Amino acid sequence: MNKPLISTMLGCSLIAVAATAQAPIKQKPGLYDVTTQMDMGMAGMPPMPPRTSQVCVTQAMIDKYGGGFGSAQSGCQSTNVVTTSTGMTANVSCTGRLNMTGTVKTTYVDADTVKTTIQMSGTMPNGQAMNMTTQMTFAYKGADCGSVKPPPMAPSAPPAAPPPTPPSGNL
Repeated sequence: MNKPLISTMLGCSLIAVAATAQAPIKQKPGLYDVTTQMDMGMAGMPPMPPRTSQVCVTQAMIDKYGGGFGSAQSGCQSTNVVTTSTGMTANVSCTGRLNMTGTVKTTYVDADTVKTTIQMSGTMPNGQAMNMTTQMTFAYKGADCGSVKPPPMAPSAPPAAPPPTPPSGNL
């Protein structure tokens, strides 16, 4: 499997980066180690070995999505995001190099640990079906993200146009 395709699939998986609870477990903005285990669900391809990366979660991500879930990555977007005191769920769809749909389920273990499962299905460019499962564990490292930049947030709907200004009485 080529590196760009794996990067795209990992990017789709990372759409769930650092999704966390609002109350009673309070998400902390800052740096997280993210350990990812991915199974492509393809014949003859074993699960990929665990991989650890870092992500920076901002207060804006927590306020808008309950964590980094709404980050815009690899042509993926989330809908039907539901956060509770114990977790989060959402639907995910990705278009572009891979066309996939699926779900994200996050469990808030404690104030420093989050576990996420992403299940996606779709078709690779060569027509082969894929049913990918990704397990992610987020471990809080500290408030300072250092050189790690936060992922971009999905754009919000544009603001409504202001109402027309009524003409003044001095013509």
